[in-house]
Amino acid sequence: MNGPVRYLSLVGALLVSASALAQGNPEQGKQLVMQGDGSGAPCMACHGQDGGGNNAGGFPRLAGLDENYLAKQMRDYNSGARTSPIMQPNVDNYSDQQLQDIAAYYAAMPAPATKAPAADDALMAQGEKLALQGDWDNYIPPCSSCHGPDNGGMGDAFPGIAGQHPNYIASQLRAWQAGSRSNDPNNLMVAVAERLTDQQITAVAAWLGAQPASAAKGGK
Repeated sequence: MNGPVRYLSLVGALLVSASALAQGNPEQGKQLVMQGDGSGAPCMACHGQDGGGNNAGGFPRLAGLDENYLAKQMRDYNSGARTSPIMQPNVDNYSDQQLQDIAAYYAAMPAPATKAPAADDALMAQGEKLALQGDWDNYIPPCSSCHGPDNGGMGDAFPGIAGQHPNYIASQLRAWQAGSRSNDPNNLMVAVAERLTDQQITAVAAWLGAQPASAAKGGK
């Protein structure tokens, strides 16, 4: 089986084996997001009241992302499967149910409109090609093969990345590339990121960040 076919078959298998239905309480989650866990900053301090995050600070948009994806990421911070000196101390006092409630709150929010920094036409064209067509000569699949139509997300394994902040997208691609992040299913992102050049990372992050944030609602 050749590379592209094997890759897409693995993606299909992951979608079929998606986790159980979400079971968080958005109202409980809202209270936790606004007040925090008593020891760290509340979620809204970095991710904003609308869940839109902040590009300059590198804080991702959470609003509109899949509930179980968000819950998994927070649990991974607590277990050490994913590391962040900012996130871990701000979620380590929450129970699993509280993390699910927070995730449910953000998943139920509409994805706010975001304005990505301006980028030149050539860079944007390169980013669009990578996001929608990939670079199969170098075994780089298009982002949409996993993240779904309009890169709006597919289940709880592949988050919506359309309208996500460019700085955050680029930082995570570089983290996978460097091996400092490895909590994705079957190391798919590691395999993709290690083949990307720094310019390609900048380009695809810029293009994805400029797409309508509302597209990410398709990942719910």
